[in-house]
Amino acid sequence: MKTSELKTVVGALNELSESYADLMQAMKGTVKEVKATKKLWRSKNKSKLIKLGLALIVFPEPTPISETVGSILVAAGTVQQGIRNRAIYIDDIPKAFQKTLKEIQDLKFNV
Repeated sequence: MKTSELKTVVGALNELSESYADLMQAMKGTVKEVKATKKLWRSKNKSKLIKLGLALIVFPEPTPISETVGSILVAAGTVQQGIRNRAIYIDDIPKAFQKTLKEIQDLKFNV
């Protein structure tokens, strides 16, 4: 193997290692974001808007349009989740009433 060929191979390996390091950094960031977004789901409430928004954010493309639209969809899904979670059903009324009375008693004794 000639010296010039060896230099070329060394240069290619250096580029490859830099690319690998960049890939690993990007993967770490992606894993961190996925872990953070797990908190958006509960066992029964899985919003399709959030799933679609995350898909748009995760899959890269050269323009920032998909990330922007994905962020908007995640926000809309989160608002939708909040509205659904605040809905009170007839079965929840006795629990809510007891909880409210307990909070009032706790406030009364703490004052």
